Amino acid sequence: MTQPSQVSELSQVIAAAKRIVFFGGAGVSTESGIPDFRSGDGLYSQQTHTSFAPEEVLSHTFFTRHTAEFFDYYRRNLIYPDAKPNPAHLALARLEAAGKLSAVITQNIDGLHQAAGSKTVLELHGSVHRNSCLRCGQRYDLATIMAADGVPLCHCGGTIKPDVVLYEEPLDSTVWAAASYHLGEADLLIVGGTSLVVYPAASLVQAFRGAQLVLINTQPTPMDHLASLVVQAPIGQALGAAVA
Repeated sequence: MTQPSQVSELSQVIAAAKRIVFFGGAGVSTESGIPDFRSGDGLYSQQTHTSFAPEEVLSHTFFTRHTAEFFDYYRRNLIYPDAKPNPAHLALARLEAAGKLSAVITQNIDGLHQAAGSKTVLELHGSVHRNSCLRCGQRYDLATIMAADGVPLCHCGGTIKPDVVLYEEPLDSTVWAAASYHLGEADLLIVGGTSLVVYPAASLVQAFRGAQLVLINTQPTPMDHLASLVVQAPIGQALGAAVA
């Protein structure tokens, strides 16, 4: 439960800032009904329909060798077409519209920041809403993946792959560079809904040179000691109350 004093302090920090960057993880979308990965009831704690661990299923090697099994797991566990933005997504969109927030950097692939109205969204791990043929490059939307029976195929016969960064795959260097730039220009960094244990994404925090670092998460993180304010609460609850 968010403490009123923390909400008040968070509101004051946001009001004083001129250039805010938000960096978020899976916890940002849990209040929209999308499970995270590493909590007690997260995706990695759930049984798969195969003998493989989730981390293995979500690897480039598995996608290449067991493509049909990958898509079965992917559709069951990573796509939530009916999910709606929660108070955290909406608060960030309001901050951007007000000229306070310059960028959202997210590890999420659900597109909920854009659905809430955010314009500058840097998706470190890609998006389920973008898909392309590995053979000819033709682009497809999420509906194509959902409607396909088994492995989604392009009209040319090639496999359609989601624009989602799998284990063993590098992050997009252009997105990384843009995220580093915005972090370097920010005077306030709000980190929310992430355990800050997933690298290289977590290392992005080191690019921040501003005065105020705020961490909002339901559990402690390895970087709590670096923050000027730590709010241990659901991100939607905290930001929704602080950004009226």
